[in-house]
Amino acid sequence: MLRSLEQRPVTGSDEDPRVTGLRTAVSRLRRELAAHPAEFPDRAIAEDELAALAAMAAGGLPEIPRLRRSLLLIAGSIGSVSALAHGLAEVRAAVDLFGEPPRR
Repeated sequence: MLRSLEQRPVTGSDEDPRVTGLRTAVSRLRRELAAHPAEFPDRAIAEDELAALAAMAAGGLPEIPRLRRSLLLIAGSIGSVSALAHGLAEVRAAVDLFGEPPRR
C-alpha cells in the first residue's frame, strides 16, 4: 500500500514517515559499515556523519541543508566501497524524500 508524504502512519505515532525511513536507512548503513572489515581513509568521517544523521532523525524533523551536507560527506567517504553501495543508496533515497532545501 502506498502513502503520500503528507499521511501519517496508522500505528498511533505522530512521527513523520520520512523521519522513520531516514532513521531505518541510517541505522542499516551504520551496521553495514561497522561490520565491513576493510579500513579506508575516510571511514571516521562516514561514521561521524551517520551519527549526525541518526541524531537529526531522533530529534524530529531535520534541517534539509544539513541532511544534504551529511549525505555528500558520507557519499564522498564511502562512495568507492561497493559493498556499502546499497545502504548508501537507501540513505540517499530517504534524504531525497525531504525535498530540496529552500532557495536563498
